[in-house]
Amino acid sequence: MDIRPLTPDRLGDLAALFAQGGDPKWCWCAYFRIRGVDFSAGSGARHRAVLEVATHDGVATDRAPGLVAYEGDDAVGWVSVGPREDYERLAYSKVLAPIDETPVWSIVCFVVGRRWRGRGIARALLDAAVDYARDHGATTLEAYPVDVADGERIGVGEAYRGTLAMFQRAGFTEVARRQWNATSPVRPIVRRAIRPRRGQRPVISSR
Repeated sequence: MDIRPLTPDRLGDLAALFAQGGDPKWCWCAYFRIRGVDFSAGSGARHRAVLEVATHDGVATDRAPGLVAYEGDDAVGWVSVGPREDYERLAYSKVLAPIDETPVWSIVCFVVGRRWRGRGIARALLDAAVDYARDHGATTLEAYPVDVADGERIGVGEAYRGTLAMFQRAGFTEVARRQWNATSPVRPIVRRAIRPRRGQRPVISSR
């Protein structure tokens, strides 16, 4: 398996992955990139445009909005990773409000093709996202997974965030648990400190 940064020439490959159905076909991984009211009022075409703009902007900043996993010529998986400031929804979320003032990169979304699920692709994408963030100067990674009990099965609509167990196996530690009200789901927040590679300077802010 080959994991590569999303670039404009790979948008067609990603489109083929998302076209397999489910939320990605409509969401286009724009859920965290725009505010809730704007996302709800949007369309598949508009959401695709949001990610396309981020992809083209990434050419200038040398920072892609995510990584694409390939088996041969086929895109089989996706992970969205970047500085927390890239995700507008996080700026307005009370449940996922900042823990503190530590500059963090966020991992917010995974997509794995239907035929490729259960083969460890999400974990491979997570490891690649950690390396990509490190290579771009990140010192702390943060994510917002779903907590799944042993043996519990969850739908794709929840699994896109990744599971708490997967992040813990990758060296992440739970730093908070929050919920909107007494009946809403509890949302774990996990973090992992990483060291930039030798010769790199930590990124204090993406803006």
